[in-house]
Amino acid sequence: PRRCGEINMATEGDVELELETETSGPERPPEKPRKHDSGAADLERVTDYAEEKEIQSSNLETAMSVIGDRRSREQKAKQEREKELAKVTIKKEDLELIMTEMEISRAAAERSLREHMGNVVEALIALTN
Repeated sequence: PRRCGEINMATEGDVELELETETSGPERPPEKPRKHDSGAADLERVTDYAEEKEIQSSNLETAMSVIGDRRSREQKAKQEREKELAKVTIKKEDLELIMTEMEISRAAAERSLREHMGNVVEALIALTN
């Protein structure tokens, strides 16, 4: 019940509701049923699809050769890395220490030691992290 001369204060919720109704109205006009524009849009989609297929097939050979080159470079780099690691000298005691303390295979312990240039402390730190 309102008295004469009393001001009606809007709460936050009221303001938000009013804003929501104002913004949602003009932005979303009622959807009209879609009509075909004499099939022009459909025809354009078909021709675009055909053109894309032609482009894709011509680029396929190029892409395959690029991928092949990249794989061979990666393989070569991996072989070089393995050769470098094989040159690193490691102590048998260090290898056994890592195997027993970390409970890992001989190959994993050896790999870690070689990657850290035979430094048993660095190898152990890397394995614990």
